[in-house]
Amino acid sequence: MSGLLGDIVGGVTTAVVALPIALALGVAVGLAGGQDPGSGALAGLYGAIAVGFFAAVFGGTRGQISGPTAPMAVAMTVVVLQFSLSEAFAVVVLAGVIQILLGVLRVGRFISYTPYSVISGFMTGIGVIIMALQVLPFLGAPIESGSLANLISRWPAAIGDVDAQALAIAIVTLLVTIVWPRRFRSYCPPTLAALLVGTLLALLWLSDAPTIGEVPTGLPSLDWPDVSSNSWPLLLQSAFVLALIGSIDALLTSLVADSMTRDTHSPNRELIGQGMGNTVAGLIGGLPGAGTTLTTVVNIRGGGRTAVSGVIVAGLFLALVLGAGSVTEPIPQAVLAGLLMKMGWEIIDWRFVRRILQIERGHVVVMLMTLLLTLFVDLIVAVGIGLIVAGMANAVRSERLELDRVLSVPLLEHDPDDPYLARIGVVALRGRFTVASSNALVRVVTADLEDHEVVIFDFSRTASLDDSAVTVMQQLFQTAADNGIPCVIAGLSGSVESALQSLGALSGIPPDRFVNSLTEARELARELLVEETQDL
Repeated sequence: MSGLLGDIVGGVTTAVVALPIALALGVAVGLAGGQDPGSGALAGLYGAIAVGFFAAVFGGTRGQISGPTAPMAVAMTVVVLQFSLSEAFAVVVLAGVIQILLGVLRVGRFISYTPYSVISGFMTGIGVIIMALQVLPFLGAPIESGSLANLISRWPAAIGDVDAQALAIAIVTLLVTIVWPRRFRSYCPPTLAALLVGTLLALLWLSDAPTIGEVPTGLPSLDWPDVSSNSWPLLLQSAFVLALIGSIDALLTSLVADSMTRDTHSPNRELIGQGMGNTVAGLIGGLPGAGTTLTTVVNIRGGGRTAVSGVIVAGLFLALVLGAGSVTEPIPQAVLAGLLMKMGWEIIDWRFVRRILQIERGHVVVMLMTLLLTLFVDLIVAVGIGLIVAGMANAVRSERLELDRVLSVPLLEHDPDDPYLARIGVVALRGRFTVASSNALVRVVTADLEDHEVVIFDFSRTASLDDSAVTVMQQLFQTAADNGIPCVIAGLSGSVESALQSLGALSGIPPDRFVNSLTEARELARELLVEETQDL
């Protein structure tokens, strides 16, 4: 019974916190798509209902609350700018389907491998864009969409024609979110306090500020978006990036929930639940969403531990949609601008920014490139190129690490009476070798091959070789053969042997050149040199 009570308290408290966020993000994206503020607010509520319900019931994280998030809202804004509104919702549907497939294929845990520098640059860019989008409504002007440069170009006109009432409401709202006393936050969260104070200020004194206005009511209808056949390739590309953003957003929140509940989430099941929610959200005209850290923390602290709390949040939002929407109509747009301005500031990764001079240069390059592409190109390009550049930077680091595990030296021992040892080279590969070190491995080892008359390749401490490393080994074997240098293979077994056999890298080496240990390889190499000397 206590568990159910905790879910009820957590769900009700979370709904209060999540309402301003859903409305604010809905209005922002709705206007970007050419809708009126009321329809935008409704889209935010629809998204909160669909994603919140299905992610709670079918997801894999205890206590997590899902709904519209700033990264998904900004991504949706970009999608709306590229496509018609119907096609934009088709992207949401496709993104949900992709998330479901990622979960079914059990690749959820791999999404968490996205480099932090990419996430940092992307989230910082999202924060800046959120604040840039809110400057106009903050000053009392209508929200406009477009590139960051286009938004900035609109600011001088808005400053010259500022709506003093809207500006005052926005400033007060922003200040309340910042200075609201900590001792009151358990009873009334800062976002709710700011929403109430800003709305009361407008109702009692500053009544000329633009408001959300009439919010449509009624159950949503399921409508498959009308999409032309020529649009599918671009729609799929945008859907994949939207699904990736939503998946990263949700799974990062899952880690936060795990740390609070001492539980372990199921990433694949979580993606299935998130995907189902986003699919339905797209079909009913709602915003895409993901797990939200703020509401999840509020829910768990309030006692929410099961899907019941998420269902309660979705049910309360549904009540608003079915008839209580008039409650939201007098909310000034400037209030939502103030709330989102604070949200944008908090999304920026200040921890990374403050330490940017101490962080490794490769990570900084990836972060700044992702940030600049997010700001001045678009989110899709930023995520794609960010991952590529991060992979390249990681390959450079891996190259150094892998090459440090290569030993290429003459086989010298403390035996001055043996004239053959200096003529035998040893190439010992220790650890794992991948495409990162392949080209450098060719340069390093090939130069040493020419200095020896017999070369031993010691694989006794090799953990793994990827296909690129196998190709390089085949090239080295062939180079030795072309120069008349016999190769002896030592310690080959397991997955390393299978990898070399699978691509035929060992086909040119005689069967009697394979031995079990470096000691046996040394004796065999010495015999080959003795035979060569006798033949001469």
